[in-house]
Amino acid sequence: MKIDPNTLDLQEKVVNIGRVTKVVKGGRNFRFAALVVVGDENGHVGVGVGKSQEIPEAIRKGIDNAKKNLVSVEIVGTTVPHTITGVYNRGNVLIMPAEEGTGVLAGGPARAVLELAGIKDVRAKSLGSNNPSNVVKATIEGLKSLKTAERFAELRGKSVEEILG
Repeated sequence: MKIDPNTLDLQEKVVNIGRVTKVVKGGRNFRFAALVVVGDENGHVGVGVGKSQEIPEAIRKGIDNAKKNLVSVEIVGTTVPHTITGVYNRGNVLIMPAEEGTGVLAGGPARAVLELAGIKDVRAKSLGSNNPSNVVKATIEGLKSLKTAERFAELRGKSVEEILG
């Protein structure tokens, strides 16, 4: 199900700007790649990459790309429903629920995604690759695969009490 970015009040955060240099006959050519996360802090978040010769243009392209890749996140109160590991390439992010008042305990790239998703209390640990792109995408993969007890009950055709025991 596609999420319409125009109906959401999206905020954006630039996670990383990479500079690539190409040496040519006339000197050096610089190009920039911007990794951008957008979210409405209410259960919707997306990530995108934009590339250009100027930084502002790369950021704008990244924001447009992220709006096309929005995902919905299951949130219970102010935290995630259960512990999950998000995996993307060699980047692994362990996302764990936390008690109210804990805040967002996560490293830079994962923190940006969790805050813009609207999760207030969560613990996350980046395992494996520390490449910002892989960490952000692994966090998104983890958040996409979260399911609440209500969703499990609906999928299995049971009541929530039967699922929770």
